[in-house]
Amino acid sequence: MKILVLNGSPKGDYSITLQTSIYLSKLHPEHEFKYLNVGQRIKAIEKDFSEAERMIKEADLLIFSYPVYTFLAPYQLHKFIALLKESGINLKGKFATQISTSKHFYDVTAHKYIQDNCQEMGLKYIKGLSADMEDLPLEKGQKEAKAFFDFLMWSVDNDIVEPDLNAFTTPKNIKIDVPQETEENKSGDVVIIADFDKKDVQLQKMISRFQNVFNRKTRVVNIRDYQFKGGCLGCLNCATSGECVYKDGFAEYLRKELNSAEARVFAFTIKDHSMGIQFKLYDDRSFCNGHRSVTMGMPVGYLVSGNYSEEKNLQTVLEARASVGENFLCGVATDEFNPNEEIDKLAKTIEYALQNKHTQPQNFYGIGGMKIFRDLIWIMQGFMKEDHKFYKAHNQYDFPQKKRGMMLLMYLLGGALSVPKIKAKMGNKMNEGMLMPYKKVIEDLEKNK
Repeated sequence: MKILVLNGSPKGDYSITLQTSIYLSKLHPEHEFKYLNVGQRIKAIEKDFSEAERMIKEADLLIFSYPVYTFLAPYQLHKFIALLKESGINLKGKFATQISTSKHFYDVTAHKYIQDNCQEMGLKYIKGLSADMEDLPLEKGQKEAKAFFDFLMWSVDNDIVEPDLNAFTTPKNIKIDVPQETEENKSGDVVIIADFDKKDVQLQKMISRFQNVFNRKTRVVNIRDYQFKGGCLGCLNCATSGECVYKDGFAEYLRKELNSAEARVFAFTIKDHSMGIQFKLYDDRSFCNGHRSVTMGMPVGYLVSGNYSEEKNLQTVLEARASVGENFLCGVATDEFNPNEEIDKLAKTIEYALQNKHTQPQNFYGIGGMKIFRDLIWIMQGFMKEDHKFYKAHNQYDFPQKKRGMMLLMYLLGGALSVPKIKAKMGNKMNEGMLMPYKKVIEDLEKNK
């Protein structure tokens, strides 16, 4: 495959983000990687777009590569995207994704910006990789980069791309076909946690289609049938004992019947701009788990009936739920446009995630949320004992204040750079020094072939 990396960093070849693409190119020499420093060369490209046009036309897959700057991509990449639109190049049929690096501060809004523009230009968009700036030199970061590329290539091969929800403001095709269930013996345990009554015929058809096309055993739990004694009281009885003050058995049911599954699929009809009252009750009562992401690593998906494309806040809520819980969000299948295809894609993606144990690193929603909880639990550890045990066991207490060596180094570096003569002598050595651990990863990969 011909892959073009559009490097939006103004640092050009000294971009940290770019190193992930270089690493992947060394890991997969069967693909042809080319690079265009659109961020560093934006003024020249503005004067003459011909080279960029030629390289884009030759590519099968475009990778937008950039550091996150103030909620979005850098200005230079914004400018390039505007030029790309003005050029009138026909991009339909080409695939696109993105790789960003940041400290996860609003990486989600940056990624949404790229996705929206890609889909507006007719590109077939596949979910990108949001990496921490320090990820690639670590074994964990390398594994995540490899997993991202494997999933990317699988998505290209199977033509599974993100639906363009902004293109449809009202339902276009809401008919759900329910095929006959296959005769083959199915194994596994995937739970569909749903909220429906007799009137929700559309949602029930969506659930039936998913069950019939999915390769594993599924069971439907209609939370409307559960006899809750009441909503969460905020009493924090569960903080010390891990048990809910209500004696309706929900805490035990949640842990043994729902959270023990291989994967979870939530199914609901949009009501009052949310998942509905019953799911709010379910979520609040799930606080018997405290602030603990007890289903981390579990794939999750959604079947949604209603005008989901118009519910931007709900979209954010569903993504944040997955990221905070460290769950791979396999997709949201709706009945707005081509629902049969979307449901089938969701089933395939969950199957891929289960077979390959595929996960994704948390984005800003998850990282930011858990750091807030981290600070809270640390202060309240004497009271929130169950959470404290969980956070200690899962290394959640990653306080930067403990990295005194790094803090001292930054003081020394800051002091040196404040002296004009020293700064002038350093030249580009600081950039070169920053790239050393990334270059080593790439060099080691080549040596070990």
